[in-house]
Amino acid sequence: MFGGIDPKKMQSMMKQMGIKQDDIDALRVIIEKNDGNNIIIENPHVARITMQGQESWQITGEAREETAGVDGEDVRLIMEKTGKSYEESKAMLERVEGDIAQAIISLSE
Repeated sequence: MFGGIDPKKMQSMMKQMGIKQDDIDALRVIIEKNDGNNIIIENPHVARITMQGQESWQITGEAREETAGVDGEDVRLIMEKTGKSYEESKAMLERVEGDIAQAIISLSE
């Protein structure tokens, strides 16, 4: 954090100021966004910082964003099983939140 300061001395200074930091052993951090996309942070370094009763989180690592959507192979499978168009199959798959079996059942009724 601050160059040249001993980490133990830094912890002691933080404790005197009422700041507590805990490292969290995490494999992956997933942030679910309101738009349906996710931010995935692989190999993260996660720290929980508590100061004056307030908790905050510090996360660093290799981040990537996953976009929501349906897989074209799944849509083609539904088309094959139901005889419906690509658009109908895709819309139903989205409506049932990616549940292939439910999409096939719904389109077959």
